[in-house]
Amino acid sequence: MVDSTSATDDDEAGDGNEAGNGNEAGDDAPAVPEIDLPGDAFDAVLDALDDRDPGKPLRFEGFSVARDGEGAYALVADTPPQPMDERELHEALSERAAAVTDWYAFERVVGEFGPRRAFVRWIEDADGETVATRYAALAEGIERAWGELKITATVTDRGERRYDVRHADDAGVPVDDLDAYEDPLDARELVTYDEKGRYRPLKTAPSLAGGWVFPDLGPRELYEAVETIYPATVANWHREREGELDVTHWRETMERQSGIYGVVKTWDRGEGHEHVDWVAEACCDDSQCLKRREWQYDDETDLDVDGGDGVFPCREPCSVVVSAARKWTRLESEQPRTYEFELTPSEKEQVEDIIDAVADGRIDEIREADTKEGANRYRTRFLRAKLFDDEGNLGGVPTDPDEE
Repeated sequence: MVDSTSATDDDEAGDGNEAGNGNEAGDDAPAVPEIDLPGDAFDAVLDALDDRDPGKPLRFEGFSVARDGEGAYALVADTPPQPMDERELHEALSERAAAVTDWYAFERVVGEFGPRRAFVRWIEDADGETVATRYAALAEGIERAWGELKITATVTDRGERRYDVRHADDAGVPVDDLDAYEDPLDARELVTYDEKGRYRPLKTAPSLAGGWVFPDLGPRELYEAVETIYPATVANWHREREGELDVTHWRETMERQSGIYGVVKTWDRGEGHEHVDWVAEACCDDSQCLKRREWQYDDETDLDVDGGDGVFPCREPCSVVVSAARKWTRLESEQPRTYEFELTPSEKEQVEDIIDAVADGRIDEIREADTKEGANRYRTRFLRAKLFDDEGNLGGVPTDPDEE
């Protein structure tokens, strides 16, 4: 498999390099596959020429084709253009089938410029490599990561792109050993629950269950499947690349909250933004969300917490963040109290271990027999048995002495 690198979008198919059906990249380079020119691609070339004024060329990588006012065709490459009829044009394009099918794949199959086309081109580095280099790589399989997805792009002997989409943990697993799907909308069921059957309120959380595969998607179906699994991620990724990502920061987002969420506005009291740092650290870390946070406290004030390394951006505080902030607003409005109870040094460290393990989602990784771990279940039950009274108060100290 070939691990492709990032690319930039470009609306021109040609870059001046000849790309036929042979291996032109050297003896050590992967072989360029033989491509048969499909009738749909040839018909698309004729239709495109019919839509152009006579003499206006249709450009491919390394050559162009034009039609004169008499209906004759001419192919321009390294030699002076020679008039040819439709049969001769077909023969000439068949010799350059890789370049023609590459044009057809993006211009006619993928379609108009936008997030879908940019995404498909990014997968195979279509703007950074020649057709010959890309087709050779596609013949072996180009792999890309998108969140927890592994996307493998290949090319058929007719120049058609096909995509295998699966969980990254299932890389290398035979298709027959996974649940195979054809309809991209089936992905809606796959993203609803995690591997333990728990509902996933945040679709970009790193909790996507595996065991499935979309083994044979076309470019349009690929885009639909990815956007179903990770809604709006491709669209926002494309906006960011185009310099058009509209970011809504914390203060603006909270100011527009109303109803039961309007209470969040009371948390901003002009005393700094440390509380928003806490929110971002709790909710927006890479361990909790695959997006890269681009929103800050406001237009002029950045948060002190790192935004993460995700490939797709987060343009505003999401509903999960807003919902959690509503709860924290109420909790943080409480007045602090001083509670006194005794802990041994090891017990204090154990409390710290328990908080860390829960916060990092490591509870399930701690074996029952591993009592060296502070968050071990038996050690935690022992601590509860020793320190909690019959009413469940830590150290026998009631939370609200007045109520007692």
